[in-house]
Amino acid sequence: MKDYILEVCVDSVESAIAAVRGGAQRLELCANLVIGGTTPGVSQFKQIRKACDIPINVLVRPRYGDFLYTDYEFQMITEDARMFRELGADGIVAGFLKADGNLDVERLKVLKEKVGNGSMTLHRAFDVCRDPYKSLEEAIDAGADTILTSGQQNTCFEGRELLGELIRKAEGRIDIMAGSGVNVSTMACLMDEIGARIFHMSGKEIVDSGMIYRKENVSMGIPGIGEYDIFRTREEEIRQAKKLMEEKACLRKNV
Repeated sequence: MKDYILEVCVDSVESAIAAVRGGAQRLELCANLVIGGTTPGVSQFKQIRKACDIPINVLVRPRYGDFLYTDYEFQMITEDARMFRELGADGIVAGFLKADGNLDVERLKVLKEKVGNGSMTLHRAFDVCRDPYKSLEEAIDAGADTILTSGQQNTCFEGRELLGELIRKAEGRIDIMAGSGVNVSTMACLMDEIGARIFHMSGKEIVDSGMIYRKENVSMGIPGIGEYDIFRTREEEIRQAKKLMEEKACLRKNV
């Protein structure tokens, strides 16, 4: 299974446990997955670290929105990165852009110093950068171990052409991890078409709240998202993805 890696993005202890039971090889921990993820809480990390014995990378993103951060926000990112590493995180997930759309290489290098010998993933800030090929080389130079990308499209299936080109140009110098819209079907396609082998998925489903009394006409958050809809990782979804990886690994071994 060294040829394939399945990373599952989770924002709760329940989802983390389900992901591990399903066969995830690595977790990306965040909060607020429904808005793309933000920095998780310390107690959240500690509980998941205690419950799960696989590598955990922590997303450090202080807010929703773009990746052009103020000096205050960047200070928060570096301090949080150092803190989570000290608490036992295996790696940090982050990304920085300049106003002109180029990768902020200097800040990425500063973060790498804070991460130390842990892994560093450049997240989907890459998907809204100006030049993916230039940013690929800059990420490698900055010491990133992985780029999480959908191929600069809304889903990795839509962006599979660029994903394939990035995998070829990377030449094993950095991992290209396909994310956004990942399921068993898209994984099979990307494995066969472009040779993708590292995937990032949430496998989420909507679980109905246990609340009996409900004030349906009051909204606390994002319009269109129900107050009584809880997002959780579906264990069986992860299990099916892991099974596909095992089958593909077996086929490659026998070729």
